[in-house]
Amino acid sequence: MFTGRKLLIATKHAKESVIQPLFEKEFNVTCHTNTTFDTDILGTFSGEIERRFSIMETLRKKCLLAAQEEKFDLIVASEGSFGTHPTLFFAAADDEFMLFLDLKNNIEISSREISLETNFSGEEVNTSNQLLAFAEKALFPSHALILKSSEKNPEIIYKGIVQKEDLLNKFQELKSKFSSVFIETDMRAHLNPTRMQVIQKATEKLVAKIKKACPSCNFPGFDVEEIIKGLPCDNCGLPTKSTLALKYSCKNCDFKQEQKFPNNKKFEEPTFCDYCNP
Repeated sequence: MFTGRKLLIATKHAKESVIQPLFEKEFNVTCHTNTTFDTDILGTFSGEIERRFSIMETLRKKCLLAAQEEKFDLIVASEGSFGTHPTLFFAAADDEFMLFLDLKNNIEISSREISLETNFSGEEVNTSNQLLAFAEKALFPSHALILKSSEKNPEIIYKGIVQKEDLLNKFQELKSKFSSVFIETDMRAHLNPTRMQVIQKATEKLVAKIKKACPSCNFPGFDVEEIIKGLPCDNCGLPTKSTLALKYSCKNCDFKQEQKFPNNKKFEEPTFCDYCNP
């Protein structure tokens, strides 16, 4: 279905470095990156352009707009979000989404990778010592930094700073004009190796999903539709909140299949039982 076709990777931040090798190897496609479409029009991490849509809506718009402008019918893109982890509320997380569209065959397949591996941070600094302490914590200079005249609606913003001398000079320049300076991590993928590694993991997940074909019609993207809880406790036998089965569904023929014990265990430890360990 994909062999010999051209695949557009919608990015302006070098994400093709991790996406292209996997897709070309697994699907025998020829990858290209967009030359005219600016993905930043849908939002920037540094705040100059606000992301107005949900992350999946943004991803879909990125794919469709880039495909239309670049004249492709096979396209892949990623979109990240940074903030508090959805379950570990005191930890920062990188939440990466991937979307693959085959407009010719009406296929849409997505993946998601949530990782605690991120340097995402920002704070107000008033001295060069504070500045350099933040820089060290943020893995500078292998990871770029951003300086702003203020956290919200800054008059001046310097992005992609990767040299200590440049960081200090721009800080002094801003400090001479404003009462304080806001420093934050530059989360653009080509300037943040940690984020690029998470994008690679999300890409690996996406490739695996695409390769999983429906047992009935062989359509790609045979994916989990429902997670069924209720793995029995090894002590009392009552159902726990752990996964008992996964229900797969085909988007093409609506064939469904249930896989029991996906984590290769038939009972859960009493530690995770609400009855044995309330």
